[in-house]
Amino acid sequence: QVPLVESGGGLVQAGGSLRLSCAASGRTLNSYTMGWFRQAPGKEREFVAAITWRSGLTYYADSVKGRFTISRDNAKSTAYLQMNSLKPEDTAAYYCAAEAFGGWGRIRPTDFSSWGQGTQVTVSS
Repeated sequence: QVPLVESGGGLVQAGGSLRLSCAASGRTLNSYTMGWFRQAPGKEREFVAAITWRSGLTYYADSVKGRFTISRDNAKSTAYLQMNSLKPEDTAAYYCAAEAFGGWGRIRPTDFSSWGQGTQVTVSS
């Protein structure tokens, strides 16, 4: 497992943008597929986006496609989630996840073994 720390959450108006960061502590992320999940109160944790470790392929939940962009900077051991055109329904705690040598298409929380503590995103209408 790799320790992960998210940052960048906050309060934003609908239509605004935020960029979340996920940094690995004392470890490189070159060999990890990185994912972002979110969980709203009373709801299950749901997949948002992921980027593979080898080719940097990305895939997204339909609800965020075209608005969110996942990226990574291996030199900084950091993954990012750029969120644009935010909607009130995007309000949730956002979690970063990592899986060593993870394949493309992992979307279940159980597909990832390392997790951050979460950062809150609140979108006001």
